[in-house]
Amino acid sequence: MGEGQQAQTAVFRRRVFYIPGYDPIHPRRYRELYRKEGADQARISGYGIELKPKAGQGPYGWHVTSQMDGCRTEADVEVLVWADIVKASMDQGIARTYLQMLRTAWAYIGSGALFRLMRLRKGPMIAALYPVIFLIVQLLVAVLAGWGLGALVAHLSHWTLGLGAGGALVLALLHTFKRWDNKIFAYYLMHDYAYSAQAKGANPPELEARMADFRAAIAEAMTGDFDEVLVVGHSSGAHLAVSILSDLLRGGLPARRPALAFLSLGQVVPMVSFLPEARRLRADLAYLSTREELSWVDVTAPGDGCAFALCDPVSVSGVAPAGKRWPLVVTAAFTRTLSPARWAELRWRFFRLHFQYLCAFDRPGHYDYFRITAGPQTLAARYGGRQPSKSRIETALSGYRTTA
Repeated sequence: MGEGQQAQTAVFRRRVFYIPGYDPIHPRRYRELYRKEGADQARISGYGIELKPKAGQGPYGWHVTSQMDGCRTEADVEVLVWADIVKASMDQGIARTYLQMLRTAWAYIGSGALFRLMRLRKGPMIAALYPVIFLIVQLLVAVLAGWGLGALVAHLSHWTLGLGAGGALVLALLHTFKRWDNKIFAYYLMHDYAYSAQAKGANPPELEARMADFRAAIAEAMTGDFDEVLVVGHSSGAHLAVSILSDLLRGGLPARRPALAFLSLGQVVPMVSFLPEARRLRADLAYLSTREELSWVDVTAPGDGCAFALCDPVSVSGVAPAGKRWPLVVTAAFTRTLSPARWAELRWRFFRLHFQYLCAFDRPGHYDYFRITAGPQTLAARYGGRQPSKSRIETALSGYRTTA
């Protein structure tokens, strides 16, 4: 058999670690999303992809086999789960959520971070203000309704009965609004922003401990027989991945190892790095941006109103060092990679668009999540020589630039 035939029949092996954002949902959601959207993308793009259950025990994941460009690829995908931490942080009553709202607002307004973030992208700031506005409106509606009922009952009977009836209606309406939150997402988003702001950008101890576990899992994979170890950080998971990979590199890598790659998707790094105590994250951004041991590609899209689209997370945080190499900032360009009909269908579904990076495109361009995670090219090879987006934002706007 000639060398050309050997190259065609060789199996490309990849280990993928997916770090979700602030999401309390069981990781099976990501497997089913991958199964459905991968099948759609394979049909559109003309390649083959198949999912199987993960072999053996251990963390949640699945096995992927694919046929692309005449090559076979096998990938083991693992979700690095912190949904239990998210659920615990969301276990707040109504009164505590409103107190969270006040504390979070002060963390961003008092530090000046809110006004600097507004100069980057309006979309994420609208998303940040959304839960505040909705929670205030819900409270006003409940109080006004309670006041109206209380006044009526007091007029017809006695003021004490009116007070009791009004107060009961206020509580009933607030509990009803909270039950409806699976459609409104005001409480969910409030808990999300509050979790990052509770220590003004520093990671809570329970999250640091989990990140150490994630780092150990990736370190073990770096000793395995893979062609590439790919870490995918989506939304809030992107800034976790920055710190996890920085710690991994500081600890040293094996001399013989797979290629190491980092794909950040729909990142919201500035929401944390602009806060005063985010010294560790800023240090990790500066460190990771210079390393030769990995490739880092950052993919966002202006159509995603929940992400800091095309904002270089290192540069805008004000910590870009001399010799900065990463990330390569590119756009998924939803308005071009989705057909007009599909874009019209998704355009106002903001939360769905924030997950589009993990989904099929009916007019795929350079970015294809399934070719990246299950195809026969490393991330470095796929994006080698590609220029960053001309419309990227690199202006240093953070008011806090001290590092750990």
